[in-house]
Amino acid sequence: MVREIMKDVIFLSLRAQAATPEDLSVADDLLETLKAHQDGCVGMAANMIGIKKRIIAFDNQGEYMVMFNPKILKQSGGYEAEEGCLSLEGTRKTRRWQSVKVQYQNRDFQTRIKTFTGVTAQIIQHEIDHCDGILI
Repeated sequence: MVREIMKDVIFLSLRAQAATPEDLSVADDLLETLKAHQDGCVGMAANMIGIKKRIIAFDNQGEYMVMFNPKILKQSGGYEAEEGCLSLEGTRKTRRWQSVKVQYQNRDFQTRIKTFTGVTAQIIQHEIDHCDGILI
C-alpha cells in the first residue's frame, strides 16, 4: 500500500526500533511508496511513512533493495554533499562518505555485510540517518 509521507519533524527525530519478521508488510508498503515517488526520490526509511522501524528501501543502481536493521560498520572518503528529502522542505548540506560497509538483514532476516560506494552509499547513509532520528 502506498502510504502518506510523514512530515512531522518531532516524529522523524525519534530513533527507530529494531525490525522483526513481523514487519515484512511494512517493508512492502515502504517499497510501494518509494516506487510511487520514484520521479523525485531514490530512498526511504520506514519512519518516512509513519512507522518507527529500522527498515530502509532504496534504488541500488537501477534495482530496488530493502534492508532490515542496517548499520554502518566502516566508512571512508568523507565529503560535503547537498541533499533533499521528501519529508523536509528544500535542500541542506551534510557530510557523507564515499564508501560504506553496511551490516543488515535481508527479507529472510539473514545477516549480510556489503560495501557500497558513490551515490548508493550516499542514499544508504541518508536513510540510516532517518533510522537514527537524524535529519539533514
